Amino acid sequence: MPNTALITGASSGIGAEFARYHAAKGGDLIITARRKDALEALKAELEEAYQITVHVIANDLGAAGGPKKLYEAAKATGAQIDILINNAGFGGHGKFIERDLERDLAMIDLNVKALVSLCHMVGRDMALRKKGKILNVSSSASYMPGPLQATYFATKAYVSSFSQALDAELRDSGVTVTALEPGIVDTDFVATANLDGTPLTKTRTTAAVVAKYGYDAMRRGALRAVNETGLRFLVDWIIPLAPRRLVLKGVQRAQSKG
Repeated sequence: MPNTALITGASSGIGAEFARYHAAKGGDLIITARRKDALEALKAELEEAYQITVHVIANDLGAAGGPKKLYEAAKATGAQIDILINNAGFGGHGKFIERDLERDLAMIDLNVKALVSLCHMVGRDMALRKKGKILNVSSSASYMPGPLQATYFATKAYVSSFSQALDAELRDSGVTVTALEPGIVDTDFVATANLDGTPLTKTRTTAAVVAKYGYDAMRRGALRAVNETGLRFLVDWIIPLAPRRLVLKGVQRAQSKG
């Protein structure tokens, strides 16, 4: 049976672990990110270990036309995309008006626009075949506003909301959509987002654990996947019922330095 996964942001972190887990199950891959050297190294590792086929597409998804270029390049490989894992994204710490506006707009382009574009293009193909799985990497941040990461939290709220609505639209056509909503993961994300030294980052889950949890949930057709029991209780029962100002203060305190 065909079993090819297209994974964005696959050069490191959760994306690379998704690729390793899928390859270990005998699946072929199309992996993409900006760093071609890291992608080529991952390709060599996985093809040698699992005798599968890995296509590498170096691409800037956040650039204008990036998602379409990726889609067309993926189609050109001749592989049928059975699984789409939208993992690419980044965050950024600081008060919104003190941050570089172009950086936050670029965050929206990658975290939201690129994901939506790929879901539309690849999801349409899946619906026509009446079969497919989509996994969108969101965050537990989707359940609350995020002072000191206002744009990032908002993009993840969009991703989770969009994913659930898309699943409702596509499920009857044989396509399921899952939102993976982890807490802090031990990846380069923390350093890139300038979150080192905040209380939020004291406890982290490994990328491999999160990738396996999300992948397995996608395979089951779960609507959402929060990998930690305590975190699930927090986002399901505490945050929705707590006074909103209290939630805002708590999130801001968790992301404050010093």
